Amino acid sequence: MLEKNFDPKTVEPRLYEKWEQSGAFKPREDEEAEPFSIVIPPPNVTGSLHIGHALNNTLQDVLIRFERMRGKAALWLPGTDHAGIATQMVVERQLAAGNMNRRDMGREAFVEKIWEWKAESGGAIVRQLRRLGASCDWSRERFTLDEGLSDAVRKVFVTLHKQGLIYRDKRLVNWDPHFQTAISDLEVEQKEVDGHYWHFAYQLADGLTYQHPVKDEEGNETFETRDYIVVATTRPETMLGDTAVAVHPEDERYKHLIGKDVILPIVGRRIPIVGDDYADKDKGTGAVKITPAHDFNDFGVGKRHNLEVINILTPFATLNDEVPETYRGKDRFVARKEIVARAEAEGWLKGIEKTKHIVPHGDRSGVVIEPFLTDQWYVNAAELAKEALAAVEDGRTVFEPKNWEKTYFEWLRNIEPWCVSRQLWWGHRIPAWFGPDGHIFVEMSEAEANAAAIAHYGKAVELTQDEDVLDTWFSSALWPFSTMGWPDENAPDFQKFYPTHTLITGFDIIFFWVARMMMMGLHFTGKAPFERVFINALVRDEKGQKMSKSKGNVLDPLVLVDEYGADPLRFTLVAMSGQGRDIKLAKQRIEGYRNFSTKLWNAHRFAQMNECATVDGFDPATVNLTLNRWIRGETHKTIKTVTEALEACAFDDAANALYKFVWNVVCDWYVELSKPILNGDDAAAKAETQAMTAWVLDQCLILLHPVMPFITEELWGATGTNRANDLITESWPVYDAAAIDAAADKEINWLIDLISEVRSVRSEMNVPGSAKVPLSLTGANGDTQNWIGTHRDLILFLARLSEVGVSDNAPAGSIPFVISEATGQLSIAEFIDLQAETARLAKEIAAFDKTIDGTRRKLDNPEFVRKAPDEVIEENRERLSDAENGKARLSAALERLKAAL
Repeated sequence: MLEKNFDPKTVEPRLYEKWEQSGAFKPREDEEAEPFSIVIPPPNVTGSLHIGHALNNTLQDVLIRFERMRGKAALWLPGTDHAGIATQMVVERQLAAGNMNRRDMGREAFVEKIWEWKAESGGAIVRQLRRLGASCDWSRERFTLDEGLSDAVRKVFVTLHKQGLIYRDKRLVNWDPHFQTAISDLEVEQKEVDGHYWHFAYQLADGLTYQHPVKDEEGNETFETRDYIVVATTRPETMLGDTAVAVHPEDERYKHLIGKDVILPIVGRRIPIVGDDYADKDKGTGAVKITPAHDFNDFGVGKRHNLEVINILTPFATLNDEVPETYRGKDRFVARKEIVARAEAEGWLKGIEKTKHIVPHGDRSGVVIEPFLTDQWYVNAAELAKEALAAVEDGRTVFEPKNWEKTYFEWLRNIEPWCVSRQLWWGHRIPAWFGPDGHIFVEMSEAEANAAAIAHYGKAVELTQDEDVLDTWFSSALWPFSTMGWPDENAPDFQKFYPTHTLITGFDIIFFWVARMMMMGLHFTGKAPFERVFINALVRDEKGQKMSKSKGNVLDPLVLVDEYGADPLRFTLVAMSGQGRDIKLAKQRIEGYRNFSTKLWNAHRFAQMNECATVDGFDPATVNLTLNRWIRGETHKTIKTVTEALEACAFDDAANALYKFVWNVVCDWYVELSKPILNGDDAAAKAETQAMTAWVLDQCLILLHPVMPFITEELWGATGTNRANDLITESWPVYDAAAIDAAADKEINWLIDLISEVRSVRSEMNVPGSAKVPLSLTGANGDTQNWIGTHRDLILFLARLSEVGVSDNAPAGSIPFVISEATGQLSIAEFIDLQAETARLAKEIAAFDKTIDGTRRKLDNPEFVRKAPDEVIEENRERLSDAENGKARLSAALERLKAAL
């Protein structure tokens, strides 16, 4: 006999170990089996499981378990990313605690230290994924710094370089002064900070003056003679690197000055006034300083006007020798204060304006990022993007939901060169060697580079390998095929499992990962790396706010697994995954699905107590009882719905269909309606229903298994006799339209509708639960009259009625409701105060009206919609919908009640 309760703490570890040791996570070796593969979005080796991981990996696991049960050779390939900057940061912090740094150790010793950390502490997230039930093939686990993957990285870099698609260039990058490296846009956090616009006067050269429009005290426009142009900046220190002032070519105030010069304060350098659309004539003074080496927009202006590019910063964000001696070696922010003070003292500070503005920060270091001019390696992403665009445009790869294709297209159609070099020590060392004259040799190995150098110079020379490593996204862009054994195109996994079928990932890395995998996969294999990209939702708190430690609203999936078990958390995430971009996660929802688990468990306990066991050779197609023919059809309808939903990645539809079937159809109705048969004297009917109950519950377990693997596997093993397989390898049921019996459906659904309508009316009218009310049906046809006779006892018991029958006239004081072709008449006048109930309903409807009116006025207010956070607007829309539905329900009840008066 089953225990009274399911204990996830003891069951989950036992079952997971059993699955893994049995080889159940590996793809079946049947050569006839259709391959189906998914590669995991590799989490950082430094990471730990957060709620976003829990959602993403649960959806992958649902899909892989489903396809495995459908007989496919299903591979879910796991692994982790070396996460260059994040991992280096972890180890540098450890060293700092011991008053050491990586430069003291040297590169080789430092990298060895990171490998030691990775062996001991890295990959905790992999262990945590097991707790979630992730059925990855761990025997194929990969790491982006594995030798095989490193070989693929070198191959790609060298090939792209020889094809002219990787090159070295001096351009602006996001520079992290703390880590001393370029970082990607993804690693930049934009923060709003309090700051200032400092307005500086730049003197016109050669004694030039002009008439500048100003407003007098009365607001009238007049002119004053000026020998300067005012520019505004939030970063005064960068003025030392200015090489122009830009004005809009059509700005009447300045267009006659285009081509003239100003004198750069402090430095004394003559710099030109250029006309460029980048200057906004309606913003600020209309004139902007141009510092090509320290601003991405200014860099573009500099290119267009062939301006000098002067870098004034060191990699540590101190001022270098390009600035006057007074400021050399000083921190950028110290220099800022001194320049502002000097401007004030010398009179060219024309104003200070407080402002809030966006400043880029390193997401790992927390320091302000500098646009910095350096020599870096770049990929010609625009060329690689062409085929990646075409593959989605022509349907070789599809996005689900489809609207995410727009995001993908917009980025690829406007793509910039991709900076792939990083000034770190942890990562894939760039396979480039410099000769004594700076000539670069890009080869697979040092030996090949030396051979190339001999061919170039005619003799052996000393080569120096590039110190930089590759952007982590470069190696992860190869993930779908490098993990399969490429560049060996004859590798068995590459031959069988590439291209993969479905990628499940978040919308935030469509640019940085999905698009780059598409570019690399198509370029090097000729095939798109996946057929379908499913973009999963974002998990927020129950109010729709982003989870953060500072808000104290973070839900830790590991804590939730400890509290509720993995299955309820998984079911919650799957059931809510179709709400668009955001999932509003609340503990109450998880508790609700834990109750669902309990319902499933108790249904099996009920079956055991009533000796409902699997029967060898039992064929549900042979059942005779109407109830059993009905449940057979309902089961096959659910098989069809769930199968189609999972095929389409409509995970929420699958979960909601399962919930409705298990809780409402099986537990609420089939179990209840079968009790008289199981407790009756008809041996044949009892035996058939016992076998059918066991079969139906087995189908529940099979269909639920991808979503709730632990409790279903435990029940499968505990309730079946002589099971040939664990549930994880059981075959998925096949929909059979012939299993649906229209006559049985009509009869049992009528019975359910009748009982449900009576219960609904009783609830709406506040009829006491103990009261047994008479029911009569008018206008009943022959089928209805027969069904009343057949199911009389069940109707009386489940609807709590004193009698049920057919009549020609509606009794006085009865509440009407429609049931099929008949009208039910529930006589409740003697059990409630009709006038009091009428007043109660009217009062509740008025309360709904007040809520509807107030909420609608808010949502109709453009100012509210513009200013309110998205989650507040959504909350109000939900409140309005709930109030309107509640009013409609009570209004219908009030009309019924009035008919009885």
